[in-house]
Amino acid sequence: MYGFNYTLAKDVMAGGFVKPFAFIILRVGGATLLFWLFSFMGPKEKIDKRDYIHFFIAALFGIAINMLMFFKGLEHTTPIHASVISTISPILVLIMSAIFLNEKLTSMKILGVLFGFAGAIILTIYGKSLRTEDNVLLGNTLIFINATSFAIYIILVKKLTAKYHPFTFLKWMFLFAFIMVIPFGYSELMEIELSSFNPYVYFAIAFIVIGATYIANLLNPIALVHLKASTVSIFIYIQPVIAGIFAIIMGSDNLTSVKVIAASLIFLGIYLVTKKPKILT
Repeated sequence: MYGFNYTLAKDVMAGGFVKPFAFIILRVGGATLLFWLFSFMGPKEKIDKRDYIHFFIAALFGIAINMLMFFKGLEHTTPIHASVISTISPILVLIMSAIFLNEKLTSMKILGVLFGFAGAIILTIYGKSLRTEDNVLLGNTLIFINATSFAIYIILVKKLTAKYHPFTFLKWMFLFAFIMVIPFGYSELMEIELSSFNPYVYFAIAFIVIGATYIANLLNPIALVHLKASTVSIFIYIQPVIAGIFAIIMGSDNLTSVKVIAASLIFLGIYLVTKKPKILT
């Protein structure tokens, strides 16, 4: 669902149907409505008043900044670029864990960080788009900020996810995020002309709100019941593959040697960062 999200969102924005920040209001607002509408599926939990500020901060980095930068960046770059750079989050999480959580950095992990950032820089500087009006450098930079924001969110949210059920956590986080994004996208939302929408645009928006936002966010905690967190996180690396294939099929992007080299460096970096050291006996 996340993989399809890149091309569908790009097509809607590139066609001039919905601008980036208006799209965020539709996405976050729609998901918020669904989370609260079906909140009865989760347990009734009492929220510690001190945790409301934590929900607010999690919403700021995990949804508001994260999605605003993602959609604005996607407006200027390509689906393949966006999906590849987004996977650099685990490397950023490693760096922040070392700084804020005092986790140990090994030489292999440092090498992985260097490879990952080298790939991101190559993709940002030398990557090109099929659309001449795209600004790849700006778009890729915003996607990098998006990945950084999500990495901060992962560090901050660790205690909250252990304390509250996912249904409780998600409904409050999305509500706070919806309030945050309204000022940014309200004027763009008023510019939307529904009469210009075709069936594909309606389908794309519905899929992104229901599938790539609501259902995808619910599937993660369900998966965590049956799998280790490290196993679940590995599936993020399938996103560029799905996003790339779908974008090429839809004619929204193409594959070049620069993209292959940059993606290879990022994936090599991620492999070195996430590889567990062998224990000698």
